[in-house]
Parts: sequence; C-alpha cells; structure tokens
Amino acid sequence: MINIALFGPPGAGKGTQSAALAKSFNLYYISTGELLRKELAAESKLGLEAKGIIAAGGLVPDEIIVQIIEKTITEHPEANGFLFDGFPRTYVQCYILEGLMSKLNSSLSCLICLEVEEEESVARLLKRAATSGRSDDNEAVIRNRMSEYREKTLPVLQFYREKGIYAAVNGGNSVEQVRKDVEAIVKAEIRRRPVHIVLFGYPGSGRGSQGKALAKHFDLEFVATGPMLDSEIARQTPLGKKVQALYENGLLVSDEIVVPLIENKLEESKDVRGFVYKGFPRTLVQSYILDGLIRKRGASITQVIDIGLPTLELIMRLDARSKTNSCMPYDSTTAKIVQRLQDHENKTVPVVEKYAQIHGVTKVDGSGSFEGVFERLKAIVEKTIWAS
Repeated sequence: MINIALFGPPGAGKGTQSAALAKSFNLYYISTGELLRKELAAESKLGLEAKGIIAAGGLVPDEIIVQIIEKTITEHPEANGFLFDGFPRTYVQCYILEGLMSKLNSSLSCLICLEVEEEESVARLLKRAATSGRSDDNEAVIRNRMSEYREKTLPVLQFYREKGIYAAVNGGNSVEQVRKDVEAIVKAEIRRRPVHIVLFGYPGSGRGSQGKALAKHFDLEFVATGPMLDSEIARQTPLGKKVQALYENGLLVSDEIVVPLIENKLEESKDVRGFVYKGFPRTLVQSYILDGLIRKRGASITQVIDIGLPTLELIMRLDARSKTNSCMPYDSTTAKIVQRLQDHENKTVPVVEKYAQIHGVTKVDGSGSFEGVFERLKAIVEKTIWAS
C-alpha cells in the first residue's frame, strides 16, 4: 500500500493533480472537506455530530475528522493506497495521522509539496475568482488564506522533512510537467517497496518452474508451500514429523501449519526486492490469509498472473511427467490427474475470480516452449516492477 499526502498553498493545483494521481495509481482520494460533506448529506452518526457543532458556530474537531478518515480507509480495501489532500493541516494532525496509520498497519509513504510563489498563487486565485462567483475569492480573503498556510501548514512540511519522506515539485510549471514530476516521485517510491506477485495456473501449466525462473531473474524470493514443507520433513523438525504423518495418512496439511511457515519466510526476507507466490493461495480462505500477511507489512499484492493452457494439453503434460523421475504421487494415474484439475476448478478458480475483481488478473498463454512462456511472463513482471 502506498499512501501519499499532496500539499501546496491555495492555488497550487492540488485538485487537478490529485485527480490524475489517484487514477494513475488506483489511490483512493481523501479530502477531509469532501468526506465531511458526504457524512453530513448521509446524516450518519458522525455527520449529525458534526452538523450540531457547525450549527453552533464551532469547528469540527480532529476527533470527528480522524474517525471519518479511518472509516473511509477501512471501507476501501481494494485501493492500492490513499491520497490525502488537505490532511494533515496542522502539526498536531501529523501525529494523529501517524497514529492512525500505525493502527491500520500502514504508514505515510511520502508527502509531495507543490511549491508555488505566493504572488503566483494569488494571481491564479484572482483569475479563478473572475469566473467562480465565490464570495471568498477576493484578494483580502486570499491573502488571509496564504497567511494561515504559512503559519499552520509549513510546520507540517518540516515534520515530514525530518522524517525523510518530503519531496518538492515546482508547481509553477505547466500542469502536464507537474503531473510528470509528481508521478516520477510516486514511481520511485513504489520501486523501493517489495513487490508481491501471485502466480496461478492449473496443475501442469508450468507455474512452479516459471515462478522459480522469474524469482531468479528478478532477484525475488520464491514462496511455495510444498518445498517449505519438504524442507521441514527432510530436517526432521517437530513440524516436519507432524507433516510427514499427515502425508502418510493421506491427510491435508492445515492452514494453521502452512501460515506460520509463510510468515517466517516473509519475516526472514525483509530486505529482498519482492516475492513470487506459487501454490498459495489455493482457496478463498487462503487468499484472505495472504492479503492479511502482506498488509500486515504495509504492502499489498502488486500483480496477479494466471497461466492458461487447454485442458487436453494439461493432461498430456501431467501424464508425460508421471513417466519421469519428476513424477508426483498425485500424478500417478489419469484419474488422479483429472481429480487435481477438478480440485483447481472448484477451489482455486474462484480465488482467481476474486483477484480479478479486486486487483485485476493478467492472463498469459502458457503454450509453447518454456523459453517462450518465460519471455511473456518476464515482460509483464518487468513492466510491473519498473513502470508501476
């Protein structure tokens, strides 16, 4: 998850840039003014509370504002992150946002300030005043807003300078140039964050070998539950002995066993460039588990890829493998192969459909040579890593 605060004096063009930024990176736009108006219109509990304060001539306190922001964030888990416009406005609100982000297992990625000279801002606002018809668009009011910005908001910028997540853009440039500069900052921030790529495909699609090749090529960590369980068995750890007993009795390994292994893998690989997941999640429940594991680390799934092959080709591949040293116990007969394909259809295809709705799923043709499929996958992952 990437969370951006966009700042700048009145007239800097934050509204224009916010719209472009939110669309480009699938960020949910958070303007405290707009959110408050929505709550008032909906006559929600918070909206009615704020309405009473406003009617009495008071300012809506931070206590209500932060509850509205938290409610909005938790209601939009599909977003890649959030774009804050106009919050935090004060030094105290900086700490409020820090606490809120911590509660949500996230953080503010960077603050981008559109720097515009005061006279340029005033000129822009006066130009807007000529057509807006707004009573507050006159020079006296504009100058007062500028003064308030200097007094209350500049300490906010210093707060984030000291945190090392402050970035400045020349807001006096053209709208298009400012957009490019802002997007460059966000892309650079994304590249510093680990990528999380989930690789799907029916048994026989080659997702295991392709996943390993992608991980090696891009210096990513390959996360597959099978090898992790096999490692535990080979080392005869207490967990390995338990898993071996389950295998010998034809029982499935529960999520309670698998999840700690994945969590340990993520924890031990804090400084890696990213992860490729194969074989997990297999079920809808596991998809929520993986989302939770990744979000716990302040991130989200970067890319979901589904390798496709015709059913007959899948059966032929698995049947051919059953006659080699790479044969798996579950590939030994045609009946078992068909059962595996049916299990994937019933349990894992709904997971892919879920991700298609939330993240979008990139379909890749798995037919042809290993090298040909790898080139197609490599192009997708390369674009994900460098052009997100």
